[in-house]
Amino acid sequence: GVPSYEALGYQAWWNLPALPKLNTQTAAVREYIYDSAVHWIKFGADGWRLDVPAEINDDAFWREFRQRVKSANPEAYIVGEIWHESQRWLQGDQFDAVMNYLLTGALMGWLIGDKLPPYIFRIGDYHKYLKPIKAEGFADRIDYLINLYQSEINFAQFNLIDSHDTPRFITTSGNDFSALQLAWLFIFTYIGPPCIYYGDEIGISGGPDPECRASFDWNREHWNTELYNYAQSLISLRKAHPALRRGNFSRLYAKDDVYSFSRSIKGENIIVVINAGTFTAHASIPIPSAVTQPAYKLLFGKPDNITHHDGILEISLPPGSGCVLSATSA
Repeated sequence: GVPSYEALGYQAWWNLPALPKLNTQTAAVREYIYDSAVHWIKFGADGWRLDVPAEINDDAFWREFRQRVKSANPEAYIVGEIWHESQRWLQGDQFDAVMNYLLTGALMGWLIGDKLPPYIFRIGDYHKYLKPIKAEGFADRIDYLINLYQSEINFAQFNLIDSHDTPRFITTSGNDFSALQLAWLFIFTYIGPPCIYYGDEIGISGGPDPECRASFDWNREHWNTELYNYAQSLISLRKAHPALRRGNFSRLYAKDDVYSFSRSIKGENIIVVINAGTFTAHASIPIPSAVTQPAYKLLFGKPDNITHHDGILEISLPPGSGCVLSATSA
């Protein structure tokens, strides 16, 4: 059985003997942690991903942690593993971001929907979002999540599809690779840095922990090259267009299985359209008011048809696909 506190002679995290709990109310312990945090930043680490930081239930501790880390490198990234709404830690004085599992749950509810299995990880607010929704419900959830935090926080959020703690998306979806590709398309065109969990890009599958932590397969003959190339193309797309990294976000359209939004920055307007349905979809999308007499350039995807008139973009998209357009004033 699990050893007790009395048997160990000390408290341990989840009673694991190799993980003794530290008394962070002791000044010497706090200094030790702060010194360690600064040491690795000075060594060259780009930041800290904090595992279950809410278990140090002390805002003053994390405020000091931030001050020490940022003093060593003002550009260091501090992201906390928090599975629920995180206003407490995202006021600009503690973390830069959290792992955005609420976004993950919303994407799974829309793109996997009725196929969601019963073994979904139930922690924090994550599971509350794991409910089947159509495009309008997804759009409402995105609007809600955006309004939880200041815009600066949204641009720093750690947007992920799955992780070492959750079943891989491809397994959860029942090997629906088009759903995974649409999830990637969204996070690579949405606000905040996208994250691909190792192995997803080559089609590695895996159920609940520990299955989701399988070793990376270095045999290229086993790789899903179509998936790999798709991921590379999205990376190139985001790098090539400042609006996708720093642009404002606006909801344009949400009906049935189709969702559309824009990312806009001075000199560039990007329109993203996603059809999560199983049939070809026809949508009439209002063009952003900032774009007059637009000229469109297809940046990504293969829509069946695109026309525009009187401030409306008419588009037909094959099932399980999306496209990205650049709209500039003619």
